[in-house]
Amino acid sequence: SKTKGDGLLARIGSLPKAYLGMNVAHLGVGVFIIGVTMVKTYEVEKDVRMEIGDTVTMADYTFRFDGVTEIEGPNYTANRGQVLVTRGGSTETVLFPEKRTYHVQTMPMTEAAINTGLVRDLYVSLGEPVGNGAWAVRIYYKPFVDWIWGGCLIMALGGVLAISDRRYRLAFRKERETEASAAKAGATADLAAGEK
Repeated sequence: SKTKGDGLLARIGSLPKAYLGMNVAHLGVGVFIIGVTMVKTYEVEKDVRMEIGDTVTMADYTFRFDGVTEIEGPNYTANRGQVLVTRGGSTETVLFPEKRTYHVQTMPMTEAAINTGLVRDLYVSLGEPVGNGAWAVRIYYKPFVDWIWGGCLIMALGGVLAISDRRYRLAFRKERETEASAAKAGATADLAAGEK
């Protein structure tokens, strides 16, 4: 026996793809707007001086600086920081921001460590050493930032769904056939005029 859900899915499936695509694209716009609004309203950024063992708390997350070690990469040397992130006493992640110096250039480059999630992203980047094992550290909390990208992808999906509508392909084919007929008629008229 059919359930109400089956009937609803059948009705949705019978809608024109252009209509479905338009609604999916509008959903994407909504997701995008939520993402932008949440990021701009609730993002937090802190520049702090941290020694080994120092902690900073923002938006329910505690960031503990566990120091910096020197590492050798394939084409660079780097100072790699270690930052333990906890929430409510349990470990969320460990981030490893780096300050790299590439062999081909002497300018140091900052490689931020990023932990992404469905409802928030956490960023940590190393600044400069400020003495006694302490470093300048920049910490970001950005809620719903991935919703911005998700909204864009949903909008694109809606666009693809809309242009896959059979009616548009038929209209395009009919337009091409009309153009070809007009061009053929024009060529025949030119040929007839040339024969006179």
